Amino acid sequence: MKRSNIDAMICKQEGITEITRDEIHRIQLEKLNIVLKREKEREGFYRDLPERLESLIDLRSLPFTTETDLARDGGRMLLCSQGEVQKVISEQTSGTTGAGKRVFYTEGDCEHTIELFMAGLGEFIYPGSITMVAMPFSGPFGLGELIAEAIRRLGAKPLSTGTGRTYGELNRILEEEQPDTYVGMPTALLSMLRMCGKGSIKRALVSGDACPKTVMKAIEEILQTRLWPHYGSREMGLGGAICCTAHEGMHMRENHCITEIIDENGNVLPDGKWGELVITTIGMEAQPLIRYRTGDWSRIIPGRCLCGSEIKRLDFVKRMDPLGSIREMDELLFEIPELVDYCVKIVDGKRKLQRFLHRTMEKNESGVFWKRRIFVHGTAKKQSGKMGRCILANELQGSDFVVSWNHCLACYSG
Repeated sequence: MKRSNIDAMICKQEGITEITRDEIHRIQLEKLNIVLKREKEREGFYRDLPERLESLIDLRSLPFTTETDLARDGGRMLLCSQGEVQKVISEQTSGTTGAGKRVFYTEGDCEHTIELFMAGLGEFIYPGSITMVAMPFSGPFGLGELIAEAIRRLGAKPLSTGTGRTYGELNRILEEEQPDTYVGMPTALLSMLRMCGKGSIKRALVSGDACPKTVMKAIEEILQTRLWPHYGSREMGLGGAICCTAHEGMHMRENHCITEIIDENGNVLPDGKWGELVITTIGMEAQPLIRYRTGDWSRIIPGRCLCGSEIKRLDFVKRMDPLGSIREMDELLFEIPELVDYCVKIVDGKRKLQRFLHRTMEKNESGVFWKRRIFVHGTAKKQSGKMGRCILANELQGSDFVVSWNHCLACYSG
């Protein structure tokens, strides 16, 4: 079995010929101490931490960084000049008011992310491939732009599809461009496959949010192949872990990020135990974070990967959402094979299904699914000749949702 591309990436970036756990620990400790020294010199946010640690075990004695810290003091965490900043991503955080958290990137940070995307995409994209990139495009050094650049460097052609496309537009892209690969959000991919069919799509990388097992299984059944799940977050440079040919977890970019798993009391857990993912981004030039609590739930898979790599692997990742809502709803609703998409509003602790769309079996004269137009506009007027109750609405009603048949956008027209 072919070893993960991340091994070759790390060897090239670090100027080494072989990866062992001792070598990874040496690189991590060296880079961590460089970050701590820079913090002291620049009187940064972490200036009160020790200037040097003797071992990685000592990292556990340092305090955690939280989302609130990043929102409040993100500017003080900057360890480069403003002129070196190439990209800033702002996001409103939960539980905070006013300005949200801001994450900064240098050109070097973005280059490292492109190289990681090349390692991950290079597992299954080949020269001449045509790839739909259904991720946000936000200008130079945006996520979609970085993925597209990685695809171009691999000799393949990116289709900058972006997000928010209508099913009619997606259908035309599938028919006219004949893409063989898809990169995007898992639920968006499943919705497209159920509404438009798979067309020429043969493989897919799913990233950007947690991929519920129900959704992953449904996509793999349609494509008749394994998915390539990747993990990343803004705080770790948009890309963090990639899947290999063994499909046994996602290999972390360990030369740029130290990974810990903690329990509810902040204690570090051994490999194999589930808990909150904590990252120390030693490879970030603009804004390295020390022991940042991601709010993501995962575990480090123990032992060496079947591909032969010594690089640590993350298992499935999901958000530690106190409502537990989105992933649970995706798991529940997308198990229904006819469901294409849905919109839910939580009111007084109850999940109210405001509108949903199930699969139609026909197209109009132009080849566009007419029911897609209804979903985008979100209107609900009764369609002539469509009297009676929606069968799917009856099924959903018994699934802990408040729903009536006129929430179905396939049985109502606007």
